[in-house]
Amino acid sequence: MSRPVALHPSILASDFTRLGDELSRIATADAAHVDVMDNHFVPNLTIGMPVVEALQEITPIPLDLHLMISDVDRWGPQYAETGAHSVTFHVEASQNPRQLARDIRSAGSRAAMALKPGTPFADYADLLTELDMVLVMTVEPGFGGQSFMAVQLEVVREVRQAVGASGLDVAIQVDGGVNAETITQSARAGADVFVAGSAVFGAEDVAAAVTDLRSRAAEAAGR
Repeated sequence: MSRPVALHPSILASDFTRLGDELSRIATADAAHVDVMDNHFVPNLTIGMPVVEALQEITPIPLDLHLMISDVDRWGPQYAETGAHSVTFHVEASQNPRQLARDIRSAGSRAAMALKPGTPFADYADLLTELDMVLVMTVEPGFGGQSFMAVQLEVVREVRQAVGASGLDVAIQVDGGVNAETITQSARAGADVFVAGSAVFGAEDVAAAVTDLRSRAAEAAGR
């Protein structure tokens, strides 16, 4: 099933002292990717529920929440209740990912599972029917600015094959080291949702960067 490509700039690379303005700068993107880290599941601490709730009040585009937290079965549905467009949880952190996906959907958000490098997709392929998106991490989760792990493109291909065989409308997202070069590689491998941080917020013209990256992905994907 062919779907349009989407670009979700990561506000982890933005200026946290002016998040409202930074969201306005990416108003032409498809969603804003928000990394929630708890310094337990990953060795970094970013933002939590109060900030996400505040962002919901001012964002011009949907929020794509990426929960890199240990107690995700408890918190996932609560983040969905903020009005998030999508909530992504790490299968490595969930005791019952199937139920969690259902709870997130019941709370009104799209449900997505994330796979760290080294986590086999095959172990969780049977969850596709419960999901709206699969996030294949192309860096180790925790910090922005890391180099793209090309080995993860094989996982993207594996997920793309499984989604195609299932006939389900499940998006495939990549996150980590996405730039003008790697977004093309990722799109050719089968990804259709792209998280880019530094490549967007580090650009002189943020809006132009959004347009350029999305166009490169669409061209590579043949859309």
